Amino acid sequence: MGARRRLIQPPLFVVVCLWVLAIPAPAVGADRLPTPAGWPLSGSPVVQRGFDPPALAWASGHRGVDLAAKPGQAVLAAAEGTVAFVGSIAGKPVISIDHGSVRTTYEPVISTLHVGDRVGLGQVIGQLGNGGPGLGGPGLGGPGLGGPGLGGPGFGGHCHDCLHWGLREGKKYLDPLLLLGNRGGRLRLVAEAQRKIVKREAEARAAAAPATQAGATTSVGRPGSHGLLHPVAGPVTSGFGMRLHPLLKIWKLHDGTDFGAACGTAIRAPYAGAVVRAYYNPAYGNRLFLSHGRVDGVRVETAFNHATRYLVRPGERVTRGQVIGLVGRTGWATGCHLHLMVWLNGRLSNPMNWL
Repeated sequence: MGARRRLIQPPLFVVVCLWVLAIPAPAVGADRLPTPAGWPLSGSPVVQRGFDPPALAWASGHRGVDLAAKPGQAVLAAAEGTVAFVGSIAGKPVISIDHGSVRTTYEPVISTLHVGDRVGLGQVIGQLGNGGPGLGGPGLGGPGLGGPGLGGPGFGGHCHDCLHWGLREGKKYLDPLLLLGNRGGRLRLVAEAQRKIVKREAEARAAAAPATQAGATTSVGRPGSHGLLHPVAGPVTSGFGMRLHPLLKIWKLHDGTDFGAACGTAIRAPYAGAVVRAYYNPAYGNRLFLSHGRVDGVRVETAFNHATRYLVRPGERVTRGQVIGLVGRTGWATGCHLHLMVWLNGRLSNPMNWL
């Protein structure tokens, strides 16, 4: 009987251990997450694949999120921190940033930063590599990288034309979207059948990025011919005109200009005026309207959308360059940005034709 007990005890012990390991780990406390934080890509990233951790530590699963992107696209720090690792893991270039209690990881990302470098929220930390089989890019590391170019054979791994973004607390994997908090935005998980559409959208955004960053990168204090300031310092990520709506999946007018900027970035009044109304709209999120009176003989009104909050109220006068609110992603927004609208003599117009 004693021998039989000795034979039974080890399997029972193993079962108990497996049961304990299978218990989900408690969620990380919000107070231990870095703030402010934002997306690791400019504009409105699309989530191709969400966080799907395994029940057991060694089992297969998806320990991060995949964001649609194009090789060569700039990758941004999701929060302020210190570079903890730059190198190759299983043939993939990886960079990891320590934020104190947690770390974010980005792959496949080619970076020129070094361990110990300090980075700020939204700072460019590298460029996205190709996630296909192999390793590519003579201009991105020389002979050690092999393969004919960034667009050719890639770095290996599951993430093709996407950024794999991870978050860890010690050895425990967390959902990186926790960093974005509950800001009213929506995420679009993309089915396999839609991947080609998403890829084309990502390629179009990435192709436009160099032009917007070189020619339309804005800085507060750089007025156009009418003396209006750009309300935030950031690139134009989506212009005025017809487009495929990223959430509704229908062609419709994009009735303003989107400026890519991290949540919490100051929004400044482009011109002196008065706050005429402010309210919440399910699609536009937190909105605020300014009446600027006549500028060069034209009656001008501007509207600011998706803000986290505004610092002025209806009836208040504002001065040119005054901070009126903070960038957010409330309403129908897939990322932190400012959606600026302009009316000229009561007619909705392309903001970039006036700024």
